[in-house]
Amino acid sequence: MTLIEVLVVVVMLFVLAAILLPTGPHAGNKARRINCVNNLKQIGLAFRIWQGNNGNKFPMEISTTNADAMKLITSGKAYVLWQMMSNELSTPKILYCPADTDHVIATSFSSGFSDANISYFFGWDVTTNDPQMILDGDDNLAVNGERVPPGLLNLRTNVPVAWTKERHHFAGFLGLADGSVQATTSAGLNSALVSSGAATNRLLIP
Repeated sequence: MTLIEVLVVVVMLFVLAAILLPTGPHAGNKARRINCVNNLKQIGLAFRIWQGNNGNKFPMEISTTNADAMKLITSGKAYVLWQMMSNELSTPKILYCPADTDHVIATSFSSGFSDANISYFFGWDVTTNDPQMILDGDDNLAVNGERVPPGLLNLRTNVPVAWTKERHHFAGFLGLADGSVQATTSAGLNSALVSSGAATNRLLIP
């Protein structure tokens, strides 16, 4: 091959790479969204495994046998629930959304694990009887324009809630009790809350 032919081939390879390989911030955002969805799917599976091993109930449904843990959870320590499910979850890394700048990833459920390592809320009133109830989701929520602080959020269906700009740019992901994961806008989030059938949704924000 002549030098000109070699240069032509190299240029064509660069052009193909630019076309086929995703680059820039949009590619990074897409990868983070995919990872977030995968996390919530794995968390949903972990809940299902727990359910199968505990009388067909979610951890939130068996407070009588986990009274001390439930007291900690209702006082605002969301991480306690995830520690209870550590065997099913396998790794705390799936509790961290890669687009989350407010929390940090954990490598262990035992060493320093806390709400600072968790990107997702969970629904306190979710039962296995209603597959459309909201099980978990991105915790960057705002009510009446104010970011929701950590703790137990009593959210009535007539109170508008929205995703904040952080993470997925005014959108977010929800895991339902049936194990499915939905990408929603703020309008979709409010519709999902109404579809859950509960007058008040209690969400525990880490």
